[in-house]
Amino acid sequence: MENFSELTTEKINPATAHIDECTTLEMVKLINDEDKKVATAVEKVLPEVAKAVDAIAESFSRGGRLFYIGAGTSGRLGVLDASECPPTFGVNPEMVQGLIAGGAGALIKAVEGAEDNLNLAAKDLTDKNFCAADILVGITASGRTPYVLGGVDFAKKIGAITVGISCVENSALAKVVDIAITPVTGAEALTGSTRMKAGTATKMVLNMLTTAAMIKIGKVRGNLMVCVQATNDKLRDRIKRINKLITDS
Repeated sequence: MENFSELTTEKINPATAHIDECTTLEMVKLINDEDKKVATAVEKVLPEVAKAVDAIAESFSRGGRLFYIGAGTSGRLGVLDASECPPTFGVNPEMVQGLIAGGAGALIKAVEGAEDNLNLAAKDLTDKNFCAADILVGITASGRTPYVLGGVDFAKKIGAITVGISCVENSALAKVVDIAITPVTGAEALTGSTRMKAGTATKMVLNMLTTAAMIKIGKVRGNLMVCVQATNDKLRDRIKRINKLITDS
């Protein structure tokens, strides 16, 4: 039986031990104080993030795809990042995909037991024709979610590059992936609520992975999203302004 209490993300945070006795302003200040630590944790793993970006960009240049897999908050963050790539960078939705334990329904309602199924990710990846040319990014704050570990094992067996994002030192995930990205964010303001600091750190890393990889394959000019899709009035106006800047007209 695993000792979950030993995980950094499950430890009790002494700074917020009496948060339920605080005024509303004191509560949000305590949460904000914890959030301030996230950027520092991410900064420490930038070399690993850069290595992952280079691998992703190389895969894209060869026609490969990027897959995120995760459960719960981690899975939702992966799906979110993947879904924002087509409108932002004008790419095919197949290029970046997010898989969550339990399927699409788990995006809004937890699917009991899905994250503990070691074999489910292999089936999900097989259904997407995942191959050696693709890259798999496993996301799990605790670094031990069976669904993610099973997916990584499947990807490694077929020769694909694997990346792992977790927020716990020496995690099981970090030990098996090719590139381990481990921003250690510490105990959460609410014990075990990894949708907070761990989730924020994960979102920051995912932003960098796809944004930097898209820059490297030419989807950005200067700092302008030259491939953004005009799907609403705001974006149509942005495209006009981008064209004006580029053509200097």
